[in-house]
Amino acid sequence: MNNLSMILGLALCCAGKVCVGAAEETLPPLKDGKAPQSYEEMWAGFDPCKEPLDIEVLKEWEEDGVVLRIVRYRIGIFKGEKAMMAGIYGFPRLRQGYGGQAAGGSKLPGLLQIHGGGQYADYKAPLTNAKRGYATLSIAWAGRISAPGFSVNPDVVKLFWDGKTNDPNYKITTDWGALDAYHAPCRNEKNGFHVVVPAAWTLDAVESPRNNPWFLCTLGARRALTFLQQQPEVNPEKLGVYGHSMGGKLTVMTTAADKRVKASAPSCGGMSDSNTDNALYNATIRDDQSLKRIDCPIIFLSPANDFHGRIDDLQRALGEIKSKDWRVTCSPHHNHQDTGEYQIAGPLWFDQYLKETFKYPQTAESVMELKTGKGVPEFTVIPDSSQKVVSVDVFYTQQGQKHGEKNDRENTTARFWHYAGAKQDGKKWSAEIPVLAVDKPLWVYANVLYPLDTPVVGAGYYYGVYTAKTVNISSKMAMVTPEQLVAAGVKATLKPSLVIEQFEPGWQKEWFTYDITGKWPRNTHKLYDPQYKAPANAKLSLDVKSEQANKLVIGLDGYAAEVGLKGGADWQTIVLSASDFMNGDGEKMAGWEGIKELRLGARESLKAKKGASKDSKPKIVGAEWKGPSPEFRNMRWVETGKE
Repeated sequence: MNNLSMILGLALCCAGKVCVGAAEETLPPLKDGKAPQSYEEMWAGFDPCKEPLDIEVLKEWEEDGVVLRIVRYRIGIFKGEKAMMAGIYGFPRLRQGYGGQAAGGSKLPGLLQIHGGGQYADYKAPLTNAKRGYATLSIAWAGRISAPGFSVNPDVVKLFWDGKTNDPNYKITTDWGALDAYHAPCRNEKNGFHVVVPAAWTLDAVESPRNNPWFLCTLGARRALTFLQQQPEVNPEKLGVYGHSMGGKLTVMTTAADKRVKASAPSCGGMSDSNTDNALYNATIRDDQSLKRIDCPIIFLSPANDFHGRIDDLQRALGEIKSKDWRVTCSPHHNHQDTGEYQIAGPLWFDQYLKETFKYPQTAESVMELKTGKGVPEFTVIPDSSQKVVSVDVFYTQQGQKHGEKNDRENTTARFWHYAGAKQDGKKWSAEIPVLAVDKPLWVYANVLYPLDTPVVGAGYYYGVYTAKTVNISSKMAMVTPEQLVAAGVKATLKPSLVIEQFEPGWQKEWFTYDITGKWPRNTHKLYDPQYKAPANAKLSLDVKSEQANKLVIGLDGYAAEVGLKGGADWQTIVLSASDFMNGDGEKMAGWEGIKELRLGARESLKAKKGASKDSKPKIVGAEWKGPSPEFRNMRWVETGKE
């Protein structure tokens, strides 16, 4: 779009808002005042391709051979006002000689990226995707934008709402017109994503799914697909959609509602929005209503401890979708974040179905055998042997809720997943699953790691750029009830242990990090598992070797202890009481009860309690690490006070 078009586009805006008077409404009026009562009725009468897009270009630049634009397009007309969606569109600059087509003579596949709650539309998504041969639109459904020279944070969104065009920070962004589908915050305090009730900012004057922000954002996403289809560099038959968290749910909803989506990759969302106390919401907006209508290839990126897209709900979702072509990737221990070998699953999914440049291994077959001669369950995995396998790792927990019980968020995010080393026998890999109790459920799944021919670069859930050399594909999870364990004669052979970690080869399988740079600090949920519960009056002991003098930080939930390391070739034994751990307010930890996370690191920032003054500064413990990574051994509980 040339400069004149940009000026004309901006001239249409009066403080970013456009009133269109008697123009035709995007959605049909209610018949006899009755709201849609089903999924089909909710979308009836909406054609995402009918209206003009009224595209505005607010900024354009080029970076690393990629053309990037801040754009707005028309979502629709609601209650006489035009709604406009802002976003960042990017594609690789086309070579000359292809008549408007992408390098190589074929048009580019298009990706729609949908941010999560509290997130921004971010230029790093279309920039990174463009370098891999995609055109991408990252939509700012909540109004926030992150791009060089065009930053729209919540304060700037509010300037836009208030029409403060003379403020030097003012920028035009997403305008929902007479409606409100913003988030973090919503424009109207009483608005919410689980309501269908009428209000001044809703479309319908009765309870209606068309009043719900999930519906409105999905409608805006469907119009984004129309935007992509109409771009000259995009192949309109090759469209994919992905998003994280709330964007994951919106990805599922968009995939279900729009057959133009040919591949889908939701992360951390889209399967756990279950029963509410509103029957109309349940019949229209709830996740199962969308899942059962998905028939295109879909991959779920779902960390095992994620609070928003729970791994047990994922198993149900796999039975609800129509698509037979699906995969899942579930990192153990992680909650709402991931590292490269898991995040890269989404981009490679699009490579297979939109570019046909990658072939995904099949999901591993898996069998849970409860009746064994030793009373110890066994999990067997048969990975896709047509491709080289790097490793097969089996993980299990007894901290899942029993069937029918409500998920507890803290338990969900802190579950400890035991690592069970699998032994290979031909094409099969098997692992014994010793349990601590038979009155608790048992959840077991396997991760199969495959090498990539060449490293692949992607932009992650929060737009951090990572490089992956492997890709992980998970099996389905076996979910065994206590009744099944007892009926099969399973024995509780796992015993409580004073030894927490010996740091022998493979120890990191039960620890985790979100760091993508390869630094040594690690976290674990082992202390949350009953097997490693601290005895009364115990102390925590650990042997450390550090080549240089350093400060080691041991963290326990919101507390941390800083330990000075002498440096040198000798092992140094650390023994700590609960009172050696302090929080951000300088308070000592009362005891070991209820610990969920243990951390080993070099530096931490401890926040003050909620309700503290805005001027309160976090407490910094530790310092930058010097020299090679430390070595650890023999982390254990030391019982004291025994006669």
